[in-house]
Amino acid sequence: MTAGQHDTVWLTGLSGAGKTSIALALAQALKAQGRAVALLDGDQLRHGLNRDLGFTPHDRHENIRRTAEVARLMNDSGLTVIAAFISPYRADRAMAAAIIGAAHFIEVHVSTPLAVCEARDPKGLYAKARAGQLAQFTGISAPYEAPLAAALTLDTGTLALDESVERLCHYLQQRP
Repeated sequence: MTAGQHDTVWLTGLSGAGKTSIALALAQALKAQGRAVALLDGDQLRHGLNRDLGFTPHDRHENIRRTAEVARLMNDSGLTVIAAFISPYRADRAMAAAIIGAAHFIEVHVSTPLAVCEARDPKGLYAKARAGQLAQFTGISAPYEAPLAAALTLDTGTLALDESVERLCHYLQQRP
């Protein structure tokens, strides 16, 4: 078995940081290497499995718990999972690591600064949050707790998408 085939790469960071773009490109790169890959994206899961959840701290916790349970099942089936979630709370990411298994949980901080994410504002969410139209918006009216010891940190404000994916692939190849 190739190292890392049962791992979950957990991309965390602010809205607009580039998590989904990195996840899609990484999935493509890993598939090209012959890996079986599954992608779990926060926006997509909120339209299906987690559609009953809002953005309160309790709902965010449940969103991450459900996602971690799905990722663990996928890992157990031999898939590499790439999870792209804001997942703003350290405690929730620690819970995800415990569910998935710390040895298989790779926390990647997409550390793009708030100003860069806000300037991108691909969905117009920061503008709405600044106008008071969105409550509990991470980085504006709700906290984001950056990882204290991420396996890898990527700032898409300074790194191009291909550089971010290259660093991630290199990291994954170096794992025991």
